[in-house]
Amino acid sequence: MPAEEPTIQQLFDLQGKVALITGGTGYLGSAMARALAEAGARVVISSRDPQRAAAAAAELPPVAAGEHLGVELDHMEEASLERGFHTAVERAQQVDVLVNNGHEPLANDWTTVTGEQFTRQLANATGYFLLARLLRNHLQQRQAESQPPVGGSIVLVGSMYGVVGSYPDAYADLCPASPVAYHALKGGLVQMTRHLAAYWAEDRVRVNCLSPGPFPHPQAPPELVERLAQKSPLRRMGQPHELKGAIVFLASEASSYLTGQNLIVDGGWTAW
Repeated sequence: MPAEEPTIQQLFDLQGKVALITGGTGYLGSAMARALAEAGARVVISSRDPQRAAAAAAELPPVAAGEHLGVELDHMEEASLERGFHTAVERAQQVDVLVNNGHEPLANDWTTVTGEQFTRQLANATGYFLLARLLRNHLQQRQAESQPPVGGSIVLVGSMYGVVGSYPDAYADLCPASPVAYHALKGGLVQMTRHLAAYWAEDRVRVNCLSPGPFPHPQAPPELVERLAQKSPLRRMGQPHELKGAIVFLASEASSYLTGQNLIVDGGWTAW
């Protein structure tokens, strides 16, 4: 093996890195937060509820770099996300990885959604961009002060519904359809990934998107889950732990030559 070739263990190792994940207390976010910690990163979990964030951080596996942290951050409010990001940097001394996972949900489908609700849903993308730019600027400042230059990884959490249409039969006569504003939002995140990746590559900042497929919450209607499973090539739904490998891959040097891409983890849904 060439002397300069890293091992697979080294490529996936996040020791010495600090990862900020928004929405890290949720159903999928908590699994991704655990994955980052298990790979060695010091994790900063953000939430609108600082106590909830701190409690979730305290449950993560310990790492040598220091205790995991919880910060208050609402990515739907610019002043809050700026305070939260700067608090994370102040307390952890640095941030190397950003996982934009937080999401303000919307229950209304195309039949009932108002213009105000639609616009509010798209504001999730605004928060993702502003946080991503804060990390890019933070990394640029660190690069100016260090040799060799530092790099970073940004992961936007999209959805398979950002690249394919909904499946009306799954929702018919059972529950509201998948919200049209959600589809517009997630499709926009995929395109924003490409745009930022192209502009920030020379800054040593990689930007990728992770798009989960059907990962219904345990409280989802059983009949809906069964309908979705029948549409999936693997004939089942995803489990939160099945995103852990993907998020560590995108956050780490294992994906060092990958930027501007959308990694879809959907059990084959979009292969049809």
